[in-house]
Amino acid sequence: MKIKSLLWLALLLVSACDQAPAPPESFAGLGSDAADFSQVGPGKVFSFPEDHGPHAGFRIEWWYVTANLKDAQGNVFGVQWTLFRNALKAGPTQTGWQDATVWLGHAAVTSATRHYAAERYARGGVGQAGAQAVPFNAWIDDWNFASRPGAVSPLADMQLKASGAHFAYDLHLTSSRPLVLQGNNGYSRKSDQGQASYYYSQPFFSASGSVSIDGQVYQVTGPAWLDREWSSQPLSASQTGWDWFSLHLDRGEQLMLFRVRQTDGGSYLTGTWIDHEGHTQTLHNADIQLTPLDTTTLDGRKLPTRWSLKIPGKHLDITPEAVNPNAWMNLSIPYWEGPVRFDGGVGYLEMTGY
Repeated sequence: MKIKSLLWLALLLVSACDQAPAPPESFAGLGSDAADFSQVGPGKVFSFPEDHGPHAGFRIEWWYVTANLKDAQGNVFGVQWTLFRNALKAGPTQTGWQDATVWLGHAAVTSATRHYAAERYARGGVGQAGAQAVPFNAWIDDWNFASRPGAVSPLADMQLKASGAHFAYDLHLTSSRPLVLQGNNGYSRKSDQGQASYYYSQPFFSASGSVSIDGQVYQVTGPAWLDREWSSQPLSASQTGWDWFSLHLDRGEQLMLFRVRQTDGGSYLTGTWIDHEGHTQTLHNADIQLTPLDTTTLDGRKLPTRWSLKIPGKHLDITPEAVNPNAWMNLSIPYWEGPVRFDGGVGYLEMTGY
């Protein structure tokens, strides 16, 4: 449910030296009105490989990869790669500097003791950043997520690259498993008021390659997860942020769930249970027991970095905790993102709006 928006960042960019507008009501502007853009609704028929590419009519879109990695000595690492597309105004995509699209890339590497993150910005229409369906390629500068030459299908054989001042990674991702449509056949609701996104995942990637931290290179392997979402207004104005999990269970299942927090103290909680074969079952609020246990104070904010998660209907009772509680993404839109572990598996956690 990777629903960070570029809206607030885009407003800052286009306002240049003028005084910036006040921040929108919900996190990063995701609850602001988007009536002029294409709307999300149930019943969409997904088409691949076309839907791997950009959706110009929608305001917000992202390509998001995380990986839980380990080297031969047992050192644990997490890797994140995200490319965001944000349309500044509705209407057809234009060429050159007339293109009203802002792109943002986020990349990070996390170990048990270190966490490094970087970001890059680009204006659309000039080739510095973009995405295409065939051959699949998503990029910003030299950060790249793309099909390798000769790949049987667009997401079967991938290369993932990024680097920052203190880190770099170059990973080979493969999967022969089916894509997973989240929510109701890809229609993923985010509130009781009807806000939603189109959302699919590839939770069955196997990753191998290299991770570099502070000049030391590690050869690593492990599971990886791709999320694809697009929308125009995925939050309501009364929602402030979310807690999102993607989990790889040692017994073979995968689990995605998220809790969107509300200003009245309530939350919208849902998820998807994915079996060994890729078959899915939607989980509702009554199916999930999610409770924060311990917090970490970062940048003046208390964030829950150890949780109790129970799904009685699936005989799941786990305690996901951060590999590195200090995985604070101190970027233009700050948030927490990092690998988690628990007895019986690994995964990733994202927390925004704290």
